[in-house]
Order: sequence, then structure tokens, then C-alpha cells
Amino acid sequence: MTEHLIVTDEGATRVITLRRPEKKNAITQDMYRAMSDAIDTAQNNPAIRCMIITGGSGAFTAGNDLEDFLKDSAAKAEAPRASNAVKFLYSLAQNVKPLIAAVDGVAIGIGTTMLFHCDYVLASTTAKFSTPFIHLGLVPEGASSLLIPRTMGHQRAFAALVMGRAMDAEDGKAAGFVNEVVAPGHTEVEARKVAREICALPAEAVAISRRLLKLPPEDLTRRIDQESHLFGERMKSQEAIAAFKAFFARKKA
Repeated sequence: MTEHLIVTDEGATRVITLRRPEKKNAITQDMYRAMSDAIDTAQNNPAIRCMIITGGSGAFTAGNDLEDFLKDSAAKAEAPRASNAVKFLYSLAQNVKPLIAAVDGVAIGIGTTMLFHCDYVLASTTAKFSTPFIHLGLVPEGASSLLIPRTMGHQRAFAALVMGRAMDAEDGKAAGFVNEVVAPGHTEVEARKVAREICALPAEAVAISRRLLKLPPEDLTRRIDQESHLFGERMKSQEAIAAFKAFFARKKA
């Protein structure tokens, strides 16, 4: 476990909270491992009926911690394909429990793409969704190239994934991946209400119906693998190397 992730079981609901406010909850390899574990250990636990993932108030997540990501990539010949981020994405793809996201503030990169694995998404009026993979010379991940067009159509998906255009909470609701827009600081409270509603329903009927609604896990993991392979190739490209250099130069400036 990591100090930057808090996992609590509240009745029949497991709450997974990203807690790294000084970095806008940017996700490290340790955090990915801890999130995977929190999801995986709930799968065969009948006491856990539902899960919530949240970043608390102010930020959902700024996405990958790029310094930590590059350090991990340099240490592994197969990275990022073998990274903990991919293991986390597998956990999302294979998850059988209803998953609610409570998004307050920024949701960048995987902060947005993970939402398309969720079953119910609440966003505050300060939520900002963006997938700037192309700006770093990279490609989409998390089966987002499969799930996002399926949810909101090719044209909106192209604007988000290829052009890197950001969306606010109302845009997300119009696009079909946000269920409710709430006041800042209220996403977790409302998420717990939704969780209680889900937990009060017949468990087996919920599980079967959810499975019917979702794409087969093997379709998702196949696309995750395909994207991950291309992502790894792109990491070595001149476009990506130049983009990362420019990114870190801006950070130091």
C-alpha cells in the first residue's frame, strides 16, 4: 500500500481515494499497484457490492506522474507495456463490481480514460476532462480508442483523443459519459448516495445485467494490449522525445 492512496470499506461500498493533493493526485507506479489491489481484492468478496473511486475535493487526477513513469520505463526493457498502469487497466477491464467515479477538478489522461470503465460518473462544475496523448507524441490508452467512440461517437472521440480538446462537466454529460453534474465538493457525498442505491438492489441481478451491458473483458484487454504496444513504440519516437523534453523544460521554467 502507499500513503497516496486510501482504501476504506464503508458498509458494502469500497471507497478508493487518491490522496496526493500537492501533485493534483498524479499517479505513481505505487499508486497504480495499490489501486489494482483494491479492485482485485473486491472481486470475490461478497461483502463488497459497489466501489467508488475519487480524488477528493479539488482534483480527480492529473494523470501519470511523468517523472515516475519515465523512471520506471527506463528500468524495464518492456515498459511501458509491463507497467503497473497496464495492470491497473486490466483490473478495470476485468472488474465485475459496479464502479462509481466522483470527479472534482482536473481529470487528465488516464484520469479521463478510466471513467469509460466506470458504470456511473459524477462530476462537479469544476471538472475538466482532457486526453492530451497526441501532444506528447503518444497514442490513446486504456481501451479508450474502443470505448470512447462507442460512448460518444467518432467525431467527439476524434476531437478528444486526436485533437486533445478538453471538455467540462456539461460537455461530458452531453457526450454521455457523465451522469450527474453537482456542486464542487459534493461529488463524494452524491457518489455515496448512488452506491447505497445500487447496494440496495438484488446483487445477482445487478451483476448479470451489468455484464450484459459491458463489452466482454477479453475485447477490452485485447485493445489495451494493442494500444500499449503502440504506446511503447511511440515512447521511442522523435516526436515523443521532443515533446517530453519540452514538457520538462516548461516545468523548470
